[in-house]
Amino acid sequence: MSNSSCDIPGLGLRVPASQVPDPALDLPTASDRGDAILGGGCFWCTEAVFRRLEGVTEVQPGYAGGSADTADYKQVCSGRTGHAEVIRILYDPARISYGQLLKVFFAVAHDPTQKDRQGNDVGTQYRSALFPADDAQREVAAAYMDQLTAANVFASPLATTIEPLDTFFVAEAYHHDYAAKNPGQPYIQFVSLPKVAKLLSAFPDKLK
Repeated sequence: MSNSSCDIPGLGLRVPASQVPDPALDLPTASDRGDAILGGGCFWCTEAVFRRLEGVTEVQPGYAGGSADTADYKQVCSGRTGHAEVIRILYDPARISYGQLLKVFFAVAHDPTQKDRQGNDVGTQYRSALFPADDAQREVAAAYMDQLTAANVFASPLATTIEPLDTFFVAEAYHHDYAAKNPGQPYIQFVSLPKVAKLLSAFPDKLK
């Protein structure tokens, strides 16, 4: 076994991130554009990870799971609005599949065994959540979570929820590409960038 960071289990994993299995069930590549909404804690971190993936054309930070009148950063941070911090991923299904996005989500983007938190970020707004766009995405997501559980990939039960998507609310402009624009910010250095480093080490074949 090598000494690279991808060979060190973390984020709740029992196995190295590079050994998290591919989804047995995935979506076909017939459509010309895919759209996925994922919540894995602070959207600065998840956006930084998914922007690096080949086939991803755009990543938008935002909010899902609550109403329009409270879909702003200050109110969402109270943890009382029902929203989760999420990212909307636009992607080319011919280059990366929905199932492969889920693999990265569970393997390196966050710890899906933590309920209503990610590390020191505590509150329902930081919950691990999937917001499928349709029944097909919902089926793939549920099947993959069952697959990961059956394979004993994580040290604790998955806390990820699969929730209905009513509306995606785009976050304020200053949140967009925040990690790239603020590399010296302590949170970015100590929370976001290690997740990006894990992606680079575990899945070099998936990078732009």
